[in-house]
Amino acid sequence: MRKLFGMPGEEKLVNYYSCSYWKGRVPRQGWVYLSVNHLCFYSLLLGKEVTLVVQWTEVTRLEKNATLLFPESVRVSTRHTEHYFSMFLNVNDTFKLMEQLATIAMRQLLDNEGFAADHSLPKACKTLKNVSALKRDLDARAKNERYRALFRLTQDERLDGHTDCTLWTPFAKMHIVGQLFVSNNYICFCSREEDLCQLIIPLREVSIVEKADSSSVLPCPVSISTKNKMTFLFANLKDRDFLVQRISDFLQRTPESGHSGSPSPSTTPLSSSLPTPTGAAGEPSQRRHYSPSLPTATQSLLRIYQKDAPEEHGPKATKEKMKEESWNIHFLEFGRGVCMYRTSKTRELVLNGIPESLRGELWLLFSGAQNEMDTHPGYYAERVEQAMGRCTLATEEIERDLHRSMPEHHAFQNEMGIAALRRVLTAYACRNPGIGYCQAMNIVTSVLLLYCTEEEAFWLLVALCERMLPDYYNTRVVGALVDQGVFEELTRACLPFLYEHMQELGVISTISLSWFLTLFLSVMPFDSAVLLVDCFFYEGIKVIFQVALAVLHANMDTLLDCNDEGEAMTILGRYLDNVVNKQTVSPPIPHLHALLTSGDEPPPQIDIFQLIKSSCEKFGSLRADVIEQMRFHQRLKVIQSLEDTAKRSVVRAIMTDSAFSIEELEELYVHFKAKHIMSCYWGASTTAAERHDPSLPYLEQYRIDLGQFCQLFGALGTWLCGTHTATLAARLFRLLDMNKDGLINFKEFVTGLSGMYHGDMTEKLKLLYNLHLPPALCPEEAESALEATQLFTDDTPQGTHTHIARSHFCLIPCVCVLQEQFIELCKTLYNMFSEDPLEQELYHAIATVASLLLRIGEVGKKFTNNGANKPTDTTNAQAPAPAAEFSSGQSLQTSDEEVKDDTSVSSYSMVSTGSLQCEDIADDTVLIGCAGDQQRRGSILDGDWSITFEQVLASMLTEPPLVDYFEKKGDIQARMAICKMQRKVERQVSLSSDHELAQLST
Repeated sequence: MRKLFGMPGEEKLVNYYSCSYWKGRVPRQGWVYLSVNHLCFYSLLLGKEVTLVVQWTEVTRLEKNATLLFPESVRVSTRHTEHYFSMFLNVNDTFKLMEQLATIAMRQLLDNEGFAADHSLPKACKTLKNVSALKRDLDARAKNERYRALFRLTQDERLDGHTDCTLWTPFAKMHIVGQLFVSNNYICFCSREEDLCQLIIPLREVSIVEKADSSSVLPCPVSISTKNKMTFLFANLKDRDFLVQRISDFLQRTPESGHSGSPSPSTTPLSSSLPTPTGAAGEPSQRRHYSPSLPTATQSLLRIYQKDAPEEHGPKATKEKMKEESWNIHFLEFGRGVCMYRTSKTRELVLNGIPESLRGELWLLFSGAQNEMDTHPGYYAERVEQAMGRCTLATEEIERDLHRSMPEHHAFQNEMGIAALRRVLTAYACRNPGIGYCQAMNIVTSVLLLYCTEEEAFWLLVALCERMLPDYYNTRVVGALVDQGVFEELTRACLPFLYEHMQELGVISTISLSWFLTLFLSVMPFDSAVLLVDCFFYEGIKVIFQVALAVLHANMDTLLDCNDEGEAMTILGRYLDNVVNKQTVSPPIPHLHALLTSGDEPPPQIDIFQLIKSSCEKFGSLRADVIEQMRFHQRLKVIQSLEDTAKRSVVRAIMTDSAFSIEELEELYVHFKAKHIMSCYWGASTTAAERHDPSLPYLEQYRIDLGQFCQLFGALGTWLCGTHTATLAARLFRLLDMNKDGLINFKEFVTGLSGMYHGDMTEKLKLLYNLHLPPALCPEEAESALEATQLFTDDTPQGTHTHIARSHFCLIPCVCVLQEQFIELCKTLYNMFSEDPLEQELYHAIATVASLLLRIGEVGKKFTNNGANKPTDTTNAQAPAPAAEFSSGQSLQTSDEEVKDDTSVSSYSMVSTGSLQCEDIADDTVLIGCAGDQQRRGSILDGDWSITFEQVLASMLTEPPLVDYFEKKGDIQARMAICKMQRKVERQVSLSSDHELAQLST
């Protein structure tokens, strides 16, 4: 594959398949190669060659379809074209692998997660066996993701294996057929029939695992007992001995479980009484510490504020007691805690509403947060302490939103609730700086604190942000935008007539974002919306889609009569404002959203239980796997759309400071971004996280290091000097790297190119001049330049010479160049002219200019020495070297070998004996500043000799060839076109000598 497609050794081939690629109406039979970063196709039939390379990061749509023209085909769409592949031996297997690789690429674009995942893959070798191992690794990764999503487990959980079996259910007095899953920390069971039974047994809770006696009725049984006296009996296990051994191995590695919710004494601060004034709460000294003695550490806010309220005995209270009793009976029959049997009966109880006294406990259980909290005792207290004293963008945003979080609820009208909310949000921002804080997190967290302690609310927030609502609360709310697209797709499938009308009005995209981000908490009365949160923690995002569709369905007739977006928003807002919970026992909470009524009569009330029931009846056929498939398609579209938005934002931000056109800037951004992405998965001197910071503005997010810049400079720059190019690029990179972090962003990159392409002669010469002064000089070169800074210390403020404007390089340098730096400048010019059509004229001109400048430097040195009245030391003084004489007629004759060198025949024509020795330029002149010590050994450079930029410019202006050369405008479009074709040319070169590789994988 590396020879076929010009890929480097770091590219990892996953698998390859025989298929047909449709080029026009003609199928080309060949092989599709799927690597971690590329989709490639190669065909060689009857002497005709077809080669295709598509980066996964460029894919905007990937779908499998079957049509008359393309039977069982896969369509791969990019921004500019579509590719069709068909006639696979196993299209499903191929498509699943494509989906996985495209998903990894989207993670790369989103937050660099894919890069780290890629580095963990085994290296692909040439043998088919190892290639299959790489595919097996990705298959195992996909199984892990499905396993974790099914049982709400943490991201570090790894599935060890699964097997068919039966589970004895004492509540039903029967064996249920399903699958047993074993991972490093859990034993899980899921029935074959959906919602019949699900079981999660943490290994920390297991006390005994033993093989029971086999019988014809109960073959190969295994009994698992837990510390809370529950026993689970699995049977019909194919390899019982191996299974028991694996579980025993995991049990030996499992640490003893700590006490749930109890912070470690070593990490829990004792200062619990520090007040937090409501005014400047953002100051570190005014934040309240977390301590087990705080009321919110042991009780929920709702329980704290209701403990002194008189007990109610009305119908609502009786209904609430009945709910509690129903759950208590359920616990007796199905168990309580993390090892509880989860059945259709459990779902039915959830849909009928969880009683307030059990809400926090069951939210923790169903979300999986309970397991994470139990295995991380004291973690929350540590994060609170770690966040203390920090002042970041996240903490500033948190302080701004604290008093906007459910201000209508009395629990957040005083400092206790506000302080608890602050601690939970800042602790999470400390845990996950990639997310930090996002609007809507405060609303959701406020609700969690009403029913949970601080630590429980923190772990529920972790479950929400990192597992149940992935990518919802990052800076670009990608997850919410993805689900918004899924909702539109579901609306089109379930309510096609309404969908077309709503699309014309543009309503769906407006309403759904707020619905999903806050789980209806911001658009529906609290007592009603919290019931949806109950269902969400049990069934996941599916229930939110169902209720959203039910809301549209209930208002279909009135929405179809709407003529504008505002009218549709009014109808939906009025409907949601009047969704009520008639069974709530809590005192009514004012709903801050204005009641959008017509003024004639109050709108009818909608019972939340009836709405939930209606959503299940009408749209209960939605399946989690279908939603995940829709999410995949929408994620491609959303992330690529965000990338296009980012590109337009970057171009708008710098177009006023750049002479490039909008089209050129967009094309440059594509090349810059592609180089960044390629370097991330093909190795670089810095990590992807260091080069990509999503918290920065778009134009500063992506950065490249020196190696990547040198490659772009060689492809897009105008000052190409053969092997000199890399050194010149390195000097320009150091000049652009203002903060000295070894990285430059896109704005700095464009600034460097603008100086070469769009500057006039003066500006270009200033840039070139600066490339031979600090900070462009490397540390070795800078040592010889220290004399220059010492010579002008009295006249020039220290460090002034290093200042280069970010937006341009038009500042006249303050420092003269020494003789050695002048030689380096001449070397650069010689190599720049070596491939020019007017090469000889330019060499003659620069020889004349250099001769003049050397004489000017000698004259200036004499004036400097005379003015200083320096005492003469007869023992150490050196006789002044005579000025070098230059003439175009003094060109040295060179051998054929010298002609073949990058240095031209005329490269040495200006050098004669004197203060500049021949070896100063002749030895390895193609390397600017490299091997400098070896070059300097044979010569004595004059430390008093120097010239200024004005003298260089004036001398250059006397030679028309030099003026024409530097006034000539570069063609960036041609360079970018060549850059686009570069990979194709590399493939053609490799293919022309390796046709026999057409049927090989690598």
